[in-house]
Amino acid sequence: MPVPPDLPFSDACERNKGPILEVLRTAFAGCTRVVEIGSGTGQHAVHFACHLPHLSWQPTDRLDYLAGLAARIAAEGPPNLASPVELDVLQLPWPAVRGDAVFSANTLHIMSWPAVKALFAGLPRMLETGGVLAIYGPFKSGGRFTTESNAAFDAMLRERDPQSGLRDFEAVNALAEGVGLKLSADHALPANNQLLVWEK
Repeated sequence: MPVPPDLPFSDACERNKGPILEVLRTAFAGCTRVVEIGSGTGQHAVHFACHLPHLSWQPTDRLDYLAGLAARIAAEGPPNLASPVELDVLQLPWPAVRGDAVFSANTLHIMSWPAVKALFAGLPRMLETGGVLAIYGPFKSGGRFTTESNAAFDAMLRERDPQSGLRDFEAVNALAEGVGLKLSADHALPANNQLLVWEK
C-alpha cells in the first residue's frame, strides 16, 4: 500500500512487524491493555492493533515524534488504537497510563544508558502486577556482539551518538529483575534481532 507523503515511514518497521506480531500473538494473548514506549512512526502500533483486536493499544513517544505519530493513527488506526500521549522516560512525572502489557521496539540502542535505566525504573508505575513486558531489538551477550553486522551497527550508532549503542542482555535483564520482572522467553527474530519477554 502506498504511504501518504506526509506520514513518517520506517523500512525497518515494515520488515519486522510481521515476525514481531507472531510472537505478540502468544505473549499478549492474556492481556487487554498495552502501553507502547517509543512508538515512533506508528507503523507498529497500527499493525499490531489491527491484528490484535482484543487489545487496547496506547502509543507514547517524546514530543518531537507526536505530530507524525498522531497523523498516522488518525489516518490508519483502528478503534482500539488510542491517541498518542507524550512520554520522555527521563522526565517525571510519567503520564498516568497503565497496562497489563508494555511493548517497546528498537529503543534501547537509541537511548542513552541513563535513559534505559530510567525506563525500567518507571515500569512499576506503568505495568500492572502479573503483566508482560516485551522488548524488541538487537542485543550483545556477555559483552560480545553476536554477529559482525551487529558490531558494525553498534559502531555506526556510536559514531552518530556516543551515548547510544547495543545493550548487553545481561545488564538489561538485571534492570528488569531489579523491578520484579522475570525473563520468560527470548525469541530470535530475523536480521539478528531478539524479542525478550518478561513477566511481573
